Amino acid sequence: MRNVICMKWGTRYGPEYVNRLKSMVKRHLSYEHRFVCFTDRAEGIDADVEVFPLPEMKLPEGAPERGWNKLSMFPEELEDLKGDTLFLDLDVVILDSIDPFFEEEGEFLIINDWKYPRRVTGNSSVFRFRPGEHPYVLDYFLNNLEDVRARFRNEQAYLSDQIHQHGKLKYWPAEWCCSYKYHCLPTAPFNYFVKPRYPKGTRIAIFHGNPKLQEALEGTSFWVRRFSRPAKWVEENWR
Repeated sequence: MRNVICMKWGTRYGPEYVNRLKSMVKRHLSYEHRFVCFTDRAEGIDADVEVFPLPEMKLPEGAPERGWNKLSMFPEELEDLKGDTLFLDLDVVILDSIDPFFEEEGEFLIINDWKYPRRVTGNSSVFRFRPGEHPYVLDYFLNNLEDVRARFRNEQAYLSDQIHQHGKLKYWPAEWCCSYKYHCLPTAPFNYFVKPRYPKGTRIAIFHGNPKLQEALEGTSFWVRRFSRPAKWVEENWR
């Protein structure tokens, strides 16, 4: 059994993000699988999505949180999940089969950060792991908050460093995951005239920073460099 999991907390993303992600996974994953969402707000999520409460982080006041919540996926036991587990951010668009994400060899696979590819930093929008096999990630974070806050800008930098220190870090093939703002959005001023396109070989498009997924869908004019004409392929696939 393969697992595909996501997280939703607060009100930034509505239940439609979970439901559409589940639908995309169903269309693009041929293996039998469980689709699981960890959330503090289950209202509106489709009945065929397995829902679990967000694991408690038990952080002291003033500790890093929000985006760091992903680290709660690394306790010694994560509900009853076993085996290869693919984590997906809610704001991604699946464009092709994701079977290869379960076929690629490795104990922990993550996107190689596009902005700083030579650093030991992954983008955690898409990563694969086995629940319970990396408890040191959460343990060190909870017991060394000041050190983590001083050394790492965000959760994915810390996560990548921890996995790398234990000799488990591996990156996905570069063409599988593309960044919308780096790889799909034409550079200014061409972004005013040329429609966004995704590179050949892309399986999952990642929407980090700006434009957001909804802005790519509808088009946006809030910033010259990030002006985006509506991306028809986002509308066609994000459903």
